[in-house]
Formats: sequence, structure tokens, C-alpha cells
Amino acid sequence: MLWVCLALGGCHRKMEDVHDGWGQERATLHFIIESSPNNLDLRQGTDAQSERVGGLIYDALVRKDEHFALQPWLATSWERPDALTWVFHLRSGVRFHDGKAMGAEDVAWSMRSMMDGTLVSAKGGALAAVSNIEVRDPLTVVVHMKKADNALLFNLSDGLFGVVERGAGKDEGLHPVGTGPFKFVSQVQDKDVVVERNADYWAGAPTIARIDFAVSPDTITSALELKKGSGDVESNVLTSDMVHALREQKDLRVDSGPGSVVIYANFNVNDPALRDKRVRQAIACALDKQPLIDALWRGEAKAADTLLPLGHWAAAGESELPQYRHDVARAVRLLDEAGLKPDARGVRLRFTLKTSTDETTRLLAQSVQQQLREAGIELTIRSAEFGTFYSDITKGAFQMYILRWIGSNEDPDIFRYAYATQSFPPKGGNRGRYSNARVDALLAAASTETSQDVRRKEYVEVQQILADELPGIPLWYPNNDVVHAERLSGVVLDPGGSFGFLRTAELR
Repeated sequence: MLWVCLALGGCHRKMEDVHDGWGQERATLHFIIESSPNNLDLRQGTDAQSERVGGLIYDALVRKDEHFALQPWLATSWERPDALTWVFHLRSGVRFHDGKAMGAEDVAWSMRSMMDGTLVSAKGGALAAVSNIEVRDPLTVVVHMKKADNALLFNLSDGLFGVVERGAGKDEGLHPVGTGPFKFVSQVQDKDVVVERNADYWAGAPTIARIDFAVSPDTITSALELKKGSGDVESNVLTSDMVHALREQKDLRVDSGPGSVVIYANFNVNDPALRDKRVRQAIACALDKQPLIDALWRGEAKAADTLLPLGHWAAAGESELPQYRHDVARAVRLLDEAGLKPDARGVRLRFTLKTSTDETTRLLAQSVQQQLREAGIELTIRSAEFGTFYSDITKGAFQMYILRWIGSNEDPDIFRYAYATQSFPPKGGNRGRYSNARVDALLAAASTETSQDVRRKEYVEVQQILADELPGIPLWYPNNDVVHAERLSGVVLDPGGSFGFLRTAELR
């Protein structure tokens, strides 16, 4: 296994040909990423690397805090005179990297270009509820809505949206010009992205002069680069075994904290075998999360009760939700109540779990299979390459699957997308075809409510219903792990896994 290899001196093979020149310039931070960003223009880039690297080049209107509440950024304040109107007041004195002043016309263009065909972007759907955008004065933008949409503000936040100059077109990502803390220098596909410090950044210039985001798709190579000092930092690239091994390296540090990514299991609630909620509750009782976390994640994860991240302003607390502690006897009782008696082999329930061929997912599936067997549940595993697997689940051709939500679960609108009746594919991610009129009504009310306290009550009730009816089971949140050289200090973790710590970190 890799963690054994890393502990052996014989693994010190020559790596200079992989990333020639690393370590020669002490003022450059060498940051390992697993793939090239598909588009650094945040209006268009949808992959994690685009959003994380692009989030250093561009600024958003608002930023998420540690509780995922939205705070002022390029917009210093905003108000909603009614449910269909947003008024944003912009920060003065902000300049783009080419020296041009940023103002309301730029913000309006950034949004309109995602709506009017200037760009063909998957992110355009995030603004589908917008009717028109009015520039009231040089620092005021008014957004008029066709229908109320509380998710609008989240969709204008860091990593998801970036303000570009008025007139920026579909090729903006090739030579991005933003207002962020770092300026674009160059990009070579499948090799690297280079940025440099914006000395005139309105929020205070970073201390790191230059960053080389070097692409290393192989995790073994990435770990070895860190071990030999030719790579300075990685964020959530390595496996738990690799992170564990690198904790012992004297010149490296591992910073670990709560992450927002959630791994979950989902059911096809219309399947005859799984239609009764007592059956789904029995499956939840038969699962023992902590041993799975310990074995598969080396303890580097936290058990989940909801899709929202730990500490989220709208997340229901443990005391507010029905709980399913590991209890095989309770699982058996629930199956009995559902009329599922043991056959000659002691099996009460048979169903199939679909997974991708990802190794960690397959190991998880096999572990779940063993745990369910104790309650008289026979689980068959069917693995397929990701494209086939994903096609099946969007068509509803599954009984149960395991996947993860990345980023989208940082906003409570995830419940509408994942469980509202209107969100059956292709209109949303309700792949299990769950439908509950009360959930739909609560989500509709939360979409128009302007009071965050009232919205939280509505979302807590949604989570309570989902925890009772269990169309899906939240499993756990993998930790946010950053491995870095000692010469990089001041690493402050963001639960969302962004690279925002580079704004204030220091390089010796």
C-alpha cells in the first residue's frame, strides 16, 4: 500500500522530470491540484479546480462565512424591498487587474451575459428566476425577479460567481481579468496555472508573491512530490492513508478540520422493496457509521444527520431529529412490522446497491453489505464506470446508490433540488422520486421568506420530515485536509475546501 511505500527510503526516486524547476524559486508556492480547471471564468467554470483557482482571480458579490451565512464582499450591503426585488450597493474604489474601475455596469454585464446567450453556461440556470437587471447608479444594481428565489444570493457567492469587466465574452477564461487577490499569468492545459500577487488588492495584498498550481492527476506522485519537497501544498487530493503517512514527515504539516462535502445513500422510494419507510429506517439502524469511518477514512470524517454541513445556520441539531443508532434488534423489529419475515436462509429483504467503480466507494459498498447481513438483509452490489452509473440513477434505474454532494449542499436550497416533487430529473436531483406535499409547501415558503430565523424553522421541519421518512441517509462528512510544507504558515481552513487561505497565508 502507498502509506507503506512512503515510509520507505527506497521510494526516493527522481521526480524532477515531472515538474521541472520546482523548488528553484523560493518566492513561488507550488500547489498540487489533481486536474486542470476547465474554465477560470467563474461564469462558466463548473469543476472544483475552476471554482477554487478562479475564486482567487475574481471576486463575488458576497462571501460565505464559517456558518455558510452570506456576508458582504463586492456588495457592501443589499436589501429586498419585496420578495421579487434585490438592491445591491457596491464597494467603491475597487479596480480590475488592468486598472479599470469596477462598477454597476460590470456587475450587470456579468449577470446578463449568463442569461442572454452571450455565454452558453451550465451556471445560467442559477439565474433562471431573474427577469431583468437595472443599473440605478454607478454603485447600485437592482435585480428584478420573475419569481422569488432565496438561492440567488448563494449563487452570487465566492467560487460560484465572479464579476468580470463589461464586455467580457466567452473567451474570458483564456486570459481572465478580475478584481481578486491574484492576477492571472499563464495556463498550460494538463500542466499548470500560474498566478501572481495583486499588490493593489482592495482587501489587502496577499503576502505570497507567486503560485504555481501544478497538475498531478496521480495521487502517488502527488504524495511523493510533497515528501521530497518539490511540492509545497495540496488540498483534499490525497487518500486518508496517504495523509496519515505524511503526518510523520518532519518538514510537512497536516491541517485538518470539518468539511462540507457530504456522502449519502439514496433510495428509490417507489421501488416495491423499499416503498415502506420502516424498511428504510431498518436499513439505517443496521448501518454502523463509526466503524466505517474508522476503517475507510482512518477516522478523518464526522457522522452526518443532514445534508447541510456541520455548523450551518439552517442545519437541524441532533436533538431536533429522529436518530438511527446502530441497533440490529430495532432493525429486525422494523422489518417485522413491515411484514418482512425471514426465509429459510434467514433473509428478510433483498435489494441492490449501485455504485461507480471508484475503489473507495466499492470498499464502502462491501462493508455496508456485511453490516446489513446481520439484520437479515441481503445486499447485491452492482458497479459500473461512472458514466453508466450516473445515467442509471438519473433515469431512476436503481434501488439504492451512494454518492456525495459537493458545494451545492452549502445552501439549504439543496433540499428543493434533492427532494422537492418539482425536482424529478431532468429538472433537478430528486432521483429517488420522493414526494411529500408538506415538504413542498415548506420549501416554497422558505423560497420567499426574507427572515432567516423563519427560514431556519421551515428548513428544520423539512429535515425532520426527511429524517423520519428517510428517502436518503446522510452518512458522513470527510474532513477537509490540507498537507503543506513547514515553510507555508497561516493556513486557515475553509469547510468548503476553497483555496481562500492563500489570501492571508505566508511563505518563508
